[in-house]
Amino acid sequence: MLSKIARIQLVSSDPEVYDPCDDSFALVDALLADRANLLAHRPSICMEIGCGSGYVITSLALLLGKEEFSSYYIATDTNPRAVRVTQETLEAHGCHAELVNTDIASGLEERLAGCVDVMVVNPPYVPTPEEEVGRDGIASAWAGGENGRRVIDRILPVADNLLSEKGWLYMVTLTANNPLELCLEMRKKGYASRIILQRSTEEESLHIIKFWRDLNTLMEASEYKTVDKTDGIDPESPSKYASCNIN
Repeated sequence: MLSKIARIQLVSSDPEVYDPCDDSFALVDALLADRANLLAHRPSICMEIGCGSGYVITSLALLLGKEEFSSYYIATDTNPRAVRVTQETLEAHGCHAELVNTDIASGLEERLAGCVDVMVVNPPYVPTPEEEVGRDGIASAWAGGENGRRVIDRILPVADNLLSEKGWLYMVTLTANNPLELCLEMRKKGYASRIILQRSTEEESLHIIKFWRDLNTLMEASEYKTVDKTDGIDPESPSKYASCNIN
């Protein structure tokens, strides 16, 4: 029987690439626990921001398997070595994904706007001095700046733009990141959320949050702001969710 997640012994490595660790395992365990819902969701496009070793995106591809639907996988990383290692990990498991060496989703936002059905993110969440954020190599995988939120706060608006109407976002957070505040911020954008897995290790307390667009939450969110008519949506203009072409 084929494994439903990536096998550690087949995950490639590099001294400057973050190896799978407790946070990676927690995220994959959360996806595995939600597998029945993911299969029923039938995602067309799945994306990982910050793919590192490729353990998570490969696990997601194996977890969804070759069902009656076919998902397209995209993964990005700011570290070029991580892109190479992810390619090796995917190939070792007989999987494929489009890999892009970029910062978060730079260069992909127009093409993928409103098209991503499932997004997974294990961001740099560790509180560090601000000057450590964005460094080259393996430090880019964990350095999160003040409260570990510097990169997370950049990712969330990008996720909001890329997620489809039925889009789901799975994100790893740390207690220090203030997960409740993150949920409240996304609620203002029309997302419901739930912490689907909590795990404590010797060094940290992890929370895997699942965000999804919710009509009731969206209606509630509209009360937070007054939209000027000049900034409104032209009723005759096409929705950003109308058509998704990955080519």
